Amino acid sequence: MQVGIVGLGRMGGNMAARWRDRGHEVFGYARTNPERDVDSIEELVSKLAAPRVVWLMLPAGDPTRNALRQLASLLSPGDVVVEGGNSRFSDDTEHAALLAEHGIGYVDCGVSGGVWGRENGYAVMCGGEDEHVQRVWPLLESLAPEEDGIVHSGPVGAGHYAKMVHNGIEYGMMQALAEGYELLEASEFVPDVPKVLASWRHGTVVRSWLLDLQVRALEADPALASLSGRVDDSGEGRWTVEEAVRLAVSAPAMTAALYARFASRKPNAAQLKALAAMRQQFGGHAVHTAAADGS
Repeated sequence: MQVGIVGLGRMGGNMAARWRDRGHEVFGYARTNPERDVDSIEELVSKLAAPRVVWLMLPAGDPTRNALRQLASLLSPGDVVVEGGNSRFSDDTEHAALLAEHGIGYVDCGVSGGVWGRENGYAVMCGGEDEHVQRVWPLLESLAPEEDGIVHSGPVGAGHYAKMVHNGIEYGMMQALAEGYELLEASEFVPDVPKVLASWRHGTVVRSWLLDLQVRALEADPALASLSGRVDDSGEGRWTVEEAVRLAVSAPAMTAALYARFASRKPNAAQLKALAAMRQQFGGHAVHTAAADGS
């Protein structure tokens, strides 16, 4: 197939390379990437033969919305746009309606695989009408691992919804592995924590790719001394928790993992100071000063 891709970052660039490795003709555009194939979205559209497929791998929000508006004015009836970034599922209805006014199809696609996707393949969760999903199916097959990894999750919005929940689960799994690591490190009983974690990779019920990556990180930096401990979130974890509240679904692990990420950015947070102050006031407990903590 021919495909135009807008956004050649860590994910988009590797996806374009994987498509080329599998025989697709790819035209890539990114405003700041010198390795782009074209210099504008207009040029990208002009390079594609109708009916066209354009895949977006841009940050959620205005960058994606602006690109969709531009494509709505450039593409023709029968073309399809795939939104492969991490947009909120509730935005997809608006995006699809915008393109439908011009006879352009829309597929929302959650893609998981990170920087390892070019080599290992990507899990692909897509939402949209059957005819539009089938149009882009060869591209999805080329992204996915050989043993499968593609699912048509449902109508427009279902792909990003499935990816959102996937990322919420990811938060919880990462948090549990991180807590286990710290507990082992704090214990006087386990002198070689990386060795223990490495042993869990074979035969145990907690073996996983995330565990593999944790062990890999420890092999490169056994004390993780090069890292700060700050962990950002990209939005999907928050949206997962919001959906759990809306649907009255108990999701304590994912919620706690999200809050742990918030806490990681504020080691000297006002709420922790307030806790220390109340404890000192009612019980006369010792208080650590900012100067003593080196802050």
